Amino acid sequence: MCLGIPGEVVALGQDSLATVAVNGVRRDISVKLLERVDVGDWVLVHVGFALSKIDQAEADATLDQIKKLGRAWDEEIEAFMETEIV
Repeated sequence: MCLGIPGEVVALGQDSLATVAVNGVRRDISVKLLERVDVGDWVLVHVGFALSKIDQAEADATLDQIKKLGRAWDEEIEAFMETEIV
């Protein structure tokens, strides 16, 4: 299962990359699909790309619902930990 997971932007890099934190895991993702992203923004991450900006309330609610999926959440976090942008 591939889910869109909320992540908080914790650093901005070069070439349209940003570092996001999801459940304590940090990953570099592409933010090319978004017009502007700042540190502290929340984004919806799917397969290494930020698809949209969301507010913290939506991020919290989404994370809460995803965590209720149990094993699917665990698998998604495992996949997130293993993926890298090349």
